[in-house]
Amino acid sequence: MELYFAPMEGVTTARFRRVHRELFGGADRYYMPFISPTSDHRFTPRELREVGEENNAGVSAVPQILTKSAGDFLWAADGLAQMGYAEVDLNLGCPSATVTAKGKGAALLRDGAALDRLLDGIFSRAQVRVSVKTRIGYGDVAEFPALLEIFNRYPISELILHCRTRREMYAGEVHYEAFELARRESRARVCFNGNLFAPADVAAFRGRYPGERAVMLGRGAAADPALFRRLRGGPGASREELQTFHERLYAGYREDYGGVNAMRRMKELWGFILGLFDGGEQLRRKMMRTEDTGVFEDCVADVFARLALRDE
Repeated sequence: MELYFAPMEGVTTARFRRVHRELFGGADRYYMPFISPTSDHRFTPRELREVGEENNAGVSAVPQILTKSAGDFLWAADGLAQMGYAEVDLNLGCPSATVTAKGKGAALLRDGAALDRLLDGIFSRAQVRVSVKTRIGYGDVAEFPALLEIFNRYPISELILHCRTRREMYAGEVHYEAFELARRESRARVCFNGNLFAPADVAAFRGRYPGERAVMLGRGAAADPALFRRLRGGPGASREELQTFHERLYAGYREDYGGVNAMRRMKELWGFILGLFDGGEQLRRKMMRTEDTGVFEDCVADVFARLALRDE
């Protein structure tokens, strides 16, 4: 089974992808946090750092584009193709209010006619493979059959389904019935995403759907950097590996962004991985609230010096 690392804004940066692959590995592909092209058709320095070949050497990475404009998508896709990317992903899944307020991400699922026009504009001219990462509706799972009918009109290379609606965000159970419909009727290859946090979850999924070719994991893989390795039969993360992971990322982010901004990026990650340690919740509030790099560094040192890793 192929294992994909989901795009996670503020977490799965180019530096994260390189360090994660070198220390833990196991992921077949890393999907990049989205690029949102504007009408001036210029990649920002931050975007170039994220997609630049020199920052993704040895990493199988797929760029993701967030837009409601076919023209802007095609400009970005062409630019990425010139950098050597053979595939790009269209973001129809981001549920963030700041994104959907602009009519992007999961907001595009509200209007089937507008979605159809966007996809027609993209696939009539795209020079690279285009996958689609989507939710199964905006407000109700009953919207999915009509959305799937639209998707089936186009040569989507892969349909990655986060099996919740935008309204559900990340809460509650996923809708397996939507995935099962896609398995039966999608013209594109289908990949499942949602609520796969641990090896037992993936084993249960494989038992339910034997022969499925791919799954995508996000929050579970951020919370356990060794999750993909464990799914390949390897060991869990050791304390030494986690400390090296933190030190290499933090040093790189200080180089990229400066001290305070590096700390903020690391806090985003630590919000996930604190759960690996017994007693981690006791430090969470202090670590997350501080804007003092010294206090943050003391919290991290306290984790590694004092807290035991959980068995699972």
